Amino acid sequence: MKATTFTILAIFLASSAYAAEKPSQTFLKKAIEGNYAEVEMGKLAQQKGQKDNVSKFGQMLMDDHTAANQKAIDAAKSMGMTPPDGPNAKQKADYDKMSKMSGAQFDRDFATHMIADHQKDIAEYKKEAKQADAAGEYARGQLDVLQKHLEAAKSLRSSSVKNR
Repeated sequence: MKATTFTILAIFLASSAYAAEKPSQTFLKKAIEGNYAEVEMGKLAQQKGQKDNVSKFGQMLMDDHTAANQKAIDAAKSMGMTPPDGPNAKQKADYDKMSKMSGAQFDRDFATHMIADHQKDIAEYKKEAKQADAAGEYARGQLDVLQKHLEAAKSLRSSSVKNR
């Protein structure tokens, strides 16, 4: 009887530990997909941006999110995850929509998309940053970069609105 109780307790504790990891793993999956998406959007901004500041922002996205993704992938692997290898379906659809635009419309819509995206990301990263695991450490390390991107995107939007 004691052995059965102990076995059940061990299974319960193991499943509780697994359940505690799962939100961090979900965060990392989304973060990695998001980094891949931002790199692709950065490339698109360099190709399609009408204004020089849009192209420069695209380069910053590529550089920063490539570096961030390596850290996120390392964190995922340290937690026993197999990291995703690209953006998710919604991010691909957003890219496809943006790829059909050009000129001032691209610049405006790109800036608006980047603001919304980075605001959402910052909220998710702040929540995850409270975790005492590899995902939380990764999130804490990226908040300043995401904030920098948000401010740059807001600057892009205000310059595209002024120059309509």
